Amino acid sequence: MALVYAQPSPVDSLQSTSYVTSEYSNNYSTPFVVGEIIIEGNKRTKPYIITRELPFKPGDSIYLPDLVKAFEISRQQLMNTTLFNEVIVSLKAFRGYVVDINIQVKERWYIFPIPYLKPVDRNLNEWAKQGYGLDRVNYGFKFTYNNFTGRNDKLKLWLITGYTQQIQFQYDQPYADKTLKHGYRLGFSYSFNREINYATIDNQQRFVDSLNDGIKQWSGHIDYTYRPGLRTVHSVSLSYTHQSVDARINELNPKYYGYQRNQISFPELSYSVSYVNVDYKPFPLTGLLAEGSITKRGFNKEMNMWQVVGKATKGFQLSKKDFFSWQLLGTLRFPFSQPYINQRMFGYGDMYLRGLEDYVIDGSAGFLSRQSFRHQFLKFSVPTYIKSKSHDRIPFRVYARVFGDAGYAYNKNFTQNSLTNRILYTYGAGVDIVTFYDFILRLDYSFNQLGQNGLFLHIKNDF
Repeated sequence: MALVYAQPSPVDSLQSTSYVTSEYSNNYSTPFVVGEIIIEGNKRTKPYIITRELPFKPGDSIYLPDLVKAFEISRQQLMNTTLFNEVIVSLKAFRGYVVDINIQVKERWYIFPIPYLKPVDRNLNEWAKQGYGLDRVNYGFKFTYNNFTGRNDKLKLWLITGYTQQIQFQYDQPYADKTLKHGYRLGFSYSFNREINYATIDNQQRFVDSLNDGIKQWSGHIDYTYRPGLRTVHSVSLSYTHQSVDARINELNPKYYGYQRNQISFPELSYSVSYVNVDYKPFPLTGLLAEGSITKRGFNKEMNMWQVVGKATKGFQLSKKDFFSWQLLGTLRFPFSQPYINQRMFGYGDMYLRGLEDYVIDGSAGFLSRQSFRHQFLKFSVPTYIKSKSHDRIPFRVYARVFGDAGYAYNKNFTQNSLTNRILYTYGAGVDIVTFYDFILRLDYSFNQLGQNGLFLHIKNDF
């Protein structure tokens, strides 16, 4: 009989409910002893990978209020592995003051051999500015095998052509030893592209595609990871990169590599640490998610850069359906005088202001602050008509959102762009749509300090 449970998936609900029979509900002075932990539904995932995420183990003594909290922590931890569509943690039975615990999981599909078709531009708005040209699209084959051996390891192989010719391989094994604390990651990549982003002019990327040799890059890396507990992961990475461009690039931008050369090779050593204590890592509404890194790129005058990066997201639940989040990102590179290839700041990856997606802003230091208020106004499921216990329906959550962003990028050398060395701010409203497999669709209508406004679409998924 299930007497205490923590059930809903973060995609379905952000609330967990706990029930205790009256026989034990008022007993806070006598600890319970954890007995058997029964796991159901894990056809691929090793049982010890699941128990690795639990804040308790057989034989532990735990008071009832702490046990109820531990059930919710267990559910969140298991959902944040991104291995499961749904997790239920419940009490199987009481044997006096010994409690048996039941964990039911619904596993995701782990193998994705899918065709790949994606514009190469920074976002969909940038692709539109380029005329939606098919010559700016990458296509090919992307093979991803998550949970490769049942130990939450990941295998990736990309074979891409089109705008960029690319081969990429990576294998990530976070639990390589019996203690399930030490892991590794290794990979390599090769890419070739005839079009080169050689400069930033008027806050826009400038490209040239008339150079015969284009740009080529080879890189490889090996990482060591260490996860001592539930929340924190440490990583040390060593990589090596060789890059070459057409020799005529120096006529367009003598500061492309910082010196009059058309190729560069450099090692890179970095240390990073991350802390995850949120309800749902791909779309956190409550809790704290933080990460930081320090990187040394190159060890001579041809390439010499230190980089410090930090990112933190804090979420608050204001009511049952209302949430506020604050996110702070920062990057510092020194010496401040860096070649063009080391100057990317706003407009790349996750470092952008909502409402300034049409622009890129280079710099050697910058910060970004995002504030968002969300209200959940829809929650529903759509049947798939697939005979599957884990994929019989597709859950959706829909949020209305208002937001405001502020940022600043410092640039010592490339000061001809009007958005550098000044405070930037944007604001607007939007809609977030969240479903399973960490698929998130964001639709924003944003305003910026330049008096511009517009509609922006962002898509995030795990494929």
